[in-house]
Amino acid sequence: MGNWGGTAVARATVAELREFAAEAGYAGVDGDEDLGGGWSAVHYPDRPDGAETAAALLARRTGAPVLTVAYLDSDVGFVEAATFAGGRWKALLNRDTAADHEIPVDRFPVEAALAGALDWAAAGGLTADPEGIRAVLTGSAPCAEELTDRLVGALGIAPAAQG
Repeated sequence: MGNWGGTAVARATVAELREFAAEAGYAGVDGDEDLGGGWSAVHYPDRPDGAETAAALLARRTGAPVLTVAYLDSDVGFVEAATFAGGRWKALLNRDTAADHEIPVDRFPVEAALAGALDWAAAGGLTADPEGIRAVLTGSAPCAEELTDRLVGALGIAPAAQG
């Protein structure tokens, strides 16, 4: 059985992001990670209503860029991202699988997402890898969560060392 929930990533402590996520409607956070460099992720079982608004609310609350990904049975990831200054972008992860689900992939242009992702990373003081981001946005994987991890890395957020 796949994941129907999602992930939110922001520059905040894990405790802060858990609190902010609950305020933004991400109920039942069931996991979290310290990604290093002041960035954290929380994982939630259900996508909140108005997730795009929730991403913007999280960005205002944290004062930093926020990336959210909602999963469709782990097959597809719907990316919504926002910056504190109001910039937003969206993307689709696992485009081939999305097309199999009859999701209109043309509503998620890769070049627009790439430009938004680079602006988002710059707003967060990150050094992004444009070709790495493009590879994620056009690539495929057995699970959309794997593409989320690669996207976070390509945006310049390096996961904390595992000990």
